[in-house]
Amino acid sequence: MFIDSHCHLNFPELADKLPDVLSLMATNQVTHALCVSVDLDKFPQVLQLAEQHDNLYASVGVHPDYELPVEPTQAELVLLASHPKVIAIGETGLDYFRLQGDLDWQRERFRTHIRAAREVGKPLIVHTRSAAADTLRILQEEDASKVGGVLHCFTESLEVAQAAIQMGFYISFSGIVTFKKALEIKQVAATIPLDRILIETDSPYLAPVPFRGKLNQPAYVMHVAEEIAKLRNTSLDEIGIATSENFRRLFKIYD
Repeated sequence: MFIDSHCHLNFPELADKLPDVLSLMATNQVTHALCVSVDLDKFPQVLQLAEQHDNLYASVGVHPDYELPVEPTQAELVLLASHPKVIAIGETGLDYFRLQGDLDWQRERFRTHIRAAREVGKPLIVHTRSAAADTLRILQEEDASKVGGVLHCFTESLEVAQAAIQMGFYISFSGIVTFKKALEIKQVAATIPLDRILIETDSPYLAPVPFRGKLNQPAYVMHVAEEIAKLRNTSLDEIGIATSENFRRLFKIYD
């Protein structure tokens, strides 16, 4: 019924208790999860999870926060993304909140990921924080609409969401949407078309209410769906079914 479109099950907080994590997913009707890569060194762990579990998928990419001595190449990303359980390129994007100064390397890395996604024909998982204008500009300049993707853990304005949707992107909401003071994000979740919404945990971080401040895990994505259902004055079933269909459509999952 529910799909966690963005989690990090290879992180030690969750990897050390994976059987319990998967069991609670099943109990809470979370049928699938996308394990998202943040660096190439740990990508084999992400891929192994996807290979070992039919209901887990993988992405490949390098998070914009990570400064590296050697940048990932387009050819390298394309090669790794050719695996059938790798369904997306990312997470990639821009983050001007944590890092400052000359960030040309970050923008070039983003462009490399977009070009790899276009070459391999798989959608993008985009991280953007305090960088919405440049994120949208680069997506447009690199013709990212040809593959689409998702702006994950969305924390931007309605205008940013609408601009991304016009380029063929989906908007994914994390546990932040359940936070009392997240009024702008709640407005976005209540307003944008339902057929462009995904739900996620970004676990092990950002646990939703009523688990805020605790270890997050994919089973808790149902609480994100509950909040969106409340905001849109609709049923939990409708949100679960719609967001799962959206996930399958975006990532071309036909099983």
